[in-house]
Amino acid sequence: MKTKCHSVRLESLVSISDKAYKARAFDGSEAIIPKSQVFGHDYDVQKSEAYWISAWILEKKDIQYSTKKEAWFDENGNMQPSYHIEKHKAERKEPVNLEPHAELTK
Repeated sequence: MKTKCHSVRLESLVSISDKAYKARAFDGSEAIIPKSQVFGHDYDVQKSEAYWISAWILEKKDIQYSTKKEAWFDENGNMQPSYHIEKHKAERKEPVNLEPHAELTK
């Protein structure tokens, strides 16, 4: 089973028991997050500490997060490759009929 996660920048993530973390975001919002729903550090973020947290638990908690950066993790906690497929439908253009230049048709 794969789990969708978001990269969440946190001011602090403190272990409060064997099964839970207390997370504090930069806006001061706090939430209790189960340890089973934290998939580790996001090492791509340089400015602050960021963690991969499952999307479904973030929707239930009142903590600041962004949905811009997401990843999928398997049951072993390994990040899976993810692809975003966007289809582009070009708008219809009418053909332009131009007369050939006289010097080029010699």
